[in-house]
Amino acid sequence: MNLKITSHHLEITPAMRSHLDDKLQRIKNHFDQVMTISVILSINNEKEKNLRNHAEITIHLKGKDLFAEAHHEDMYHAMDLVVDKLDRQVIKHKEKVQDHHHQTLKNS
Repeated sequence: MNLKITSHHLEITPAMRSHLDDKLQRIKNHFDQVMTISVILSINNEKEKNLRNHAEITIHLKGKDLFAEAHHEDMYHAMDLVVDKLDRQVIKHKEKVQDHHHQTLKNS
């Protein structure tokens, strides 16, 4: 699994990288077919302070891409929010894949 972190108008500190990696570990534990994760962290010049920090993540799974984004006044909270959104998407995707492959035939 490849993890690519990029930033705009922001320097990614080792603490931010560690925090993000710890949070993404939860997704990796739910679903082991994650191929690549692309993270973009940025600070926008929004007039509203609570929307300045922007985090977006794209996860490339086997056969599907999942995307989520979040805004918050604190970058760590924005990262937490986006990982929570993706975690729900990964669980939903996993349930769909498992339900599809494990359907049983009814006996007549």
